[in-house]
Amino acid sequence: MTAATDGTRVTIIGVGPGDNGFLTLKGKQAIEEADLVAGFQTVLNVVLPFAKNAELCPMAYRDQEEVLDYAVGQVKEGKSLVVCAWGDLNVSAKELLDRVRRRVDHVDLVPGISSVQIAMSRSGISLEDVVFITLHRRDGKESALEELVYYLKDGRRNIILLPSPYDLMPAGIAAGVIEDGVPGDHRMTVYQRLTHDDEQSWSGSVSECAAITTDFSDLSIMIFHRPISE
Repeated sequence: MTAATDGTRVTIIGVGPGDNGFLTLKGKQAIEEADLVAGFQTVLNVVLPFAKNAELCPMAYRDQEEVLDYAVGQVKEGKSLVVCAWGDLNVSAKELLDRVRRRVDHVDLVPGISSVQIAMSRSGISLEDVVFITLHRRDGKESALEELVYYLKDGRRNIILLPSPYDLMPAGIAAGVIEDGVPGDHRMTVYQRLTHDDEQSWSGSVSECAAITTDFSDLSIMIFHRPISE
């Protein structure tokens, strides 16, 4: 029988939505003690104050496989590795988790605060009144959009949606649901770069959102508000 301590081990942490004040104490400790810290550069920028003793391994979509191969190779040489992701690992980090899990024997997860939690706080809505849908995945987006339209027409829940940077963003999503029969006067809010210094929010109707031609941030989250009962 193989013990849980045998084999290669990596810690993956959620760093929160952007303000490193939302990094958990457990996540901060893991970063401070790591030999290597890997993640997308924008994520690493959040944890730089706590990674002073670590080798930084920034990665982009085009080279993330190579960077992870290198970092896990260092783990096999006895080094400790922390991989960082935005927000909470249980919300939109599945692809990164899968990539790491394919390479090591054990993964320790340190969840963080997600933009979903911050958005609910900003909007004053509760988890029990919310349907959560994410497009942060490479497959299954069509079924997720069908689910969005279903719940919009159902009208009994607020809907929180994570767009897919940059191919399925708020204006295009709004135009798509209108084409599928959702009333254009349905109220919605788009938050951008929550907890960052340049945080922004926009509120209006679905039809007004569909008409927006300026770019939204890749760190956007959409709320479709439950219709107010007469």
